[in-house]
Amino acid sequence: MRHRLLVPLLFLLASCASPYATRQPPAPSPAPAPPAPAPSPTAPTPVTPPTTSGDMVFDAWASDFYPRAIKAGIRPEVLQREMAGLTPDPRVAALDSRQPEFSKPLSEYIKGVVTPTRDAIGGRKRVEVPQLDFIEVTYGVPREVLLGVWAMESGFGAIQGDFDVVRSMATLAAQGRRRGFAEGELIAALKIIQSGEATRAQLKGSWAGAMGQTQFIPSSFLAMAVDGDLDGKRDIWNSPADALASAANLLSKGGWRSGESWAREVAVPADFDWSLSEGPRLTPADWAAKGVVRADGLPFNAADQAAPAQLVAPTGANGPIFLLFPNHFAIRKYNNSVAYALAVGMLADRFSGMGPLVRPWPQETPLSLADRMTAQRALAALGYDAGGSDGLVGIKTRAALRQWQKARGLTADGYLSAAMVQRLTLEAQAPAPGPTPAPPPAAPEAATPPRPTAPGPQ
Repeated sequence: MRHRLLVPLLFLLASCASPYATRQPPAPSPAPAPPAPAPSPTAPTPVTPPTTSGDMVFDAWASDFYPRAIKAGIRPEVLQREMAGLTPDPRVAALDSRQPEFSKPLSEYIKGVVTPTRDAIGGRKRVEVPQLDFIEVTYGVPREVLLGVWAMESGFGAIQGDFDVVRSMATLAAQGRRRGFAEGELIAALKIIQSGEATRAQLKGSWAGAMGQTQFIPSSFLAMAVDGDLDGKRDIWNSPADALASAANLLSKGGWRSGESWAREVAVPADFDWSLSEGPRLTPADWAAKGVVRADGLPFNAADQAAPAQLVAPTGANGPIFLLFPNHFAIRKYNNSVAYALAVGMLADRFSGMGPLVRPWPQETPLSLADRMTAQRALAALGYDAGGSDGLVGIKTRAALRQWQKARGLTADGYLSAAMVQRLTLEAQAPAPGPTPAPPPAAPEAATPPRPTAPGPQ
C-alpha cells in the first residue's frame, strides 16, 4: 500500500559551555541554576508516529493513536517496533465496507453448514482430542457444543485466516466506522506481543481480528484463553486442547448452564398467538398451557422443565419452530447471531446422535438489499417503527412486521418474505383515503328562446 512508514526516534540534545571560551572581565557571579529535575521513571519516551504512509487519513489516525496506546500500557519501543512501516490493508477496508446485495436465507445458511461431512468429522473429533474429558468436567460445557463451535469457526482448525491482526485493526480504526472497537483490539494485540505470549507473526486471523482455531479476538484471548493441554502456554493456533478449553471458558463465563439443552424444536396450535414470538421467556409448562409441545413428542428433561425459554420461528410459521433455552444465548455471547447459534446447536445435536428436525426448512427466496430497505420504509410510512431502513432485518423490524401482519389479519410471524415485501410496498404506495369530494356544481340551464306567437285574428 502506497509507501512504508518510517518512525524516527527523537533524542534529547544537551549542550555544555566550551572549556576554551575567552575569559571575560570579572563580573558578579550569577546565582547557580537549580538542578534539572530527574526524569520521572513513568514518563513516556517521546514517540514520533508514522506520517509517511501516503494515506492522510491513516497517518492522522496514527498520530492521534500513539499517546492513547502509551497511556493504555504499551511500551514505546514495542509501539514503535510493531507500527514501524505500517500501512492500511486495502483488503480489510473493502471487506468492512461491503454489504452483500442479497442476504442468504437462514435455511440455506443452515443447510450449508450442518452437513453429513461435518457430522462425520465431528464424530471422529469427539475421541481424537484426549483433553475433552478434562475440559468438559472443568467447564461444564458438553464436548459436542465445543465441537460445533470449532467446526463453525475454523472447520476444525483448518481455516484460521491469514490477515495480520495488528494491521487489520489499525486499518479498521483509521476508517473510523468501528474505531473504539478496533483500537481496543489493537491495544490488546500489542499487549499479547508485549507479554511474549505470541509474536506478531503468530497473530494471524480473519480480517476482523478473530484468531486461532476458535477465532478469539485479541481482548477475548487476554481475558478468556486458557491452557487446555497443561503445557504452560495458551496456544489457540496450534493446540486444539487450548482452543477448545478457551471456548469452554468463554461459554461458561457467558452463562452456560450445565445439564440444560440449548433449544428444542416445538409445534404450536393453529390459532397460536404469534405476537409471543421473540417475546416472553416462559417455562415449558407455561408454553404447554398455550399449546406448545415438543415436535418429537418427547418430554422435556428435568433441567429444561425449570428453565425459561423463548419461542422463535426463524423462517416463519411454515418452518421449524424452537424454544430457545439460556444456553442458546450463551452461544450468542460467542457470536450474536440467531443463525450462528442455531447452527452450533444443531451440529452439537448431530454429533450426539440426534436425528434431523421434524419439520424441514422451507424453500426461501433471497431478498435483495433494496427489498429489505423498501419493506422497512413501507412499514415506517404505514406507521410502524422498523428501527430505520438499513436493510438489516433485526428484532425491531420483525416486531413492526408482526404488528402490521396482525392488523391486516395475516399470520403474524414476523417473517419477511418476497410476498410480504410486495404487499407492504403496494399498501404504502396506495393513495391515502380521504373525504369524498363534493360533486362539481351543475351547469346553469340555457334560457328557452320565446316561442313565436301565431298571428291572431284581426
